[in-house]
Amino acid sequence: MGFLGDIGNFIMTPLYYVISVILVGFHNVLGSFLDPDGGLAWVLSIVGLTLVIRAALIPLFVKQIKSSRNMQLIQPKVKELQKKYGHDRERLAQETMKLYKDSGTNPFASCLPILLQMPIFFALFRLIDQAAKNKTHGILTDERARSFGEAELFGKIPISDTFLNANGHVGVMVLAAFLVVAMTATTFLTQRQLMSKNMPADALSGPYAQQQKMLLYVLPVVFAVGGIAFPIGVLFYWTTSNLWTMGQQFYVIRNNPAPGTPAFTAKEERDRAKAVRKGGAAVAEVAEAAPEPTTERRPAARQQPKKQTREQRRSSGGQRPARGKTEGGKQK
Repeated sequence: MGFLGDIGNFIMTPLYYVISVILVGFHNVLGSFLDPDGGLAWVLSIVGLTLVIRAALIPLFVKQIKSSRNMQLIQPKVKELQKKYGHDRERLAQETMKLYKDSGTNPFASCLPILLQMPIFFALFRLIDQAAKNKTHGILTDERARSFGEAELFGKIPISDTFLNANGHVGVMVLAAFLVVAMTATTFLTQRQLMSKNMPADALSGPYAQQQKMLLYVLPVVFAVGGIAFPIGVLFYWTTSNLWTMGQQFYVIRNNPAPGTPAFTAKEERDRAKAVRKGGAAVAEVAEAAPEPTTERRPAARQQPKKQTREQRRSSGGQRPARGKTEGGKQK
């Protein structure tokens, strides 16, 4: 047991320092305008810690998305291999691994972000739990550890308490239950979003789909059962992390969906509508830029008297009209 404890300390000690440095950094900033010993300053510091960790894990998340997409796209080929080598499990496994290698797919890549977060999760758990017992880790001093361990939200809900050890404290139980439900719901919705929006029809009936369906219902149950033993501060970390995952996945699925999925069809429709709007706007801009036709008035053309033929002049009398006479009967 001592050997395993030494290994655990060897792994966790660097995490204690990294987490405590980020946590204390945020607390120093927030403590300048919030109560340094209040629960709000420490909870917001935990939220800041979560955002920093998730931002650092973005490359792994991108790798996870690419791997998941490749897994979806090669499902028809996996089915063909199952039909061809279903009687020979060893050959099926070899051909399947060869297919994964040729397509650059890692079936375990989807677990990397969760696996890498688990040590951080347990390190934060230990920091809060030990701080409540006036024990320090990382760069936490005795004073900061006491402040962290005794911090209370709303002046009466310690962030180091759990649902199980609430000792009848209604506020702790209500807040812990709310965060457990939020953590469970965000986990379920994230998996559901992936299956309903970014999985092609061929992948919904294969072994990969069965794995996803299992995770869809098993992971929320695991988090719900374990969540009642987590301190409230840790529940804030995990819920914030789930919200980040859900938002990040929504952005990726919306802007870069896998071909043949409902999300891909929706993106094509949005692109077509955008092109139509852009085309209409371009026509309107051209019409506005075109010069207006001038409406200058020109002088009316002078009407010339019609020429009469000799026959027309004869029919009208053939003579010029008589000039008017003066009073003396003389012509003017």
